[in-house]
Amino acid sequence: MIQIKTLEEIELMRESALVVSKTLGILAAEVKPGVTTLQLDKLAEEFIRSEGAIPGFLGLYDFPNTLCMSPNAQVVHGIPNKKPLVEGDIISIDCGSIKNGFYGDHAYTFEVGEVAPETKKLLQITKESLYEGIRELRAGNRVGDVGFAIQKHAEKHGYGVVRELVGHGLGREMHEDPEMPNYGKRGRGKKFVNGMVVAIEPMINLGTHKINQLKDGWTILTRDGKPSAHFEHDVAIVNGKPELLSTFKYVYEALGIESNEEDEFRQKPLIH
Repeated sequence: MIQIKTLEEIELMRESALVVSKTLGILAAEVKPGVTTLQLDKLAEEFIRSEGAIPGFLGLYDFPNTLCMSPNAQVVHGIPNKKPLVEGDIISIDCGSIKNGFYGDHAYTFEVGEVAPETKKLLQITKESLYEGIRELRAGNRVGDVGFAIQKHAEKHGYGVVRELVGHGLGREMHEDPEMPNYGKRGRGKKFVNGMVVAIEPMINLGTHKINQLKDGWTILTRDGKPSAHFEHDVAIVNGKPELLSTFKYVYEALGIESNEEDEFRQKPLIH
């Protein structure tokens, strides 16, 4: 059952999402060769708690850490460890928080030093596909419209769109209805209405869309060993249009990137 949020609840969810956005910004300055994912995980937990929130992933379904850290061919759900990152790696950092009784859930794939041009392009196209999907999150559209837009943009570049893992509704629970696949057909699936909040998160592979799972019960990797990218935003439907609750602003500030990509998804003020 889809849980519709009031404007006041959406603003509380923005606070939850911004804790995660700020956490990713803190981590952006620390992702470099030689750092371990366990070090980044500790930093994230400390920052989230300092913001008056609690880590959303830690203990969820018995997950052992604050962050899902998935380098290179790992798609999602990688467990932080003591292995240092090296030049040329990429790493998806997926982070959650709970504040005001609501979840924030947000991900970014970082470059570690200089990465291969084909990998850099994968990251660019995956992030573009995220925004292609968000544009379709409008009242009257359907779940399949978002998935179709993401799939079309990724596959026209020859990339594989993961089928088994999907985005989701978000609120007082981490995973609410509806499921938000990154593939689909226009006009299919549940209809969008004002007050819905979802996490849209393309998981796009350089090669095949097929995946395997490690024996740890968590880590998902590409079946062909090629890199995978993952970007995620929390988005509400307000006044019939998509409203970003999360932001990559803090990541971009840390990395010295100028961008206006989020401007079209901001309405202010929401509450008069």
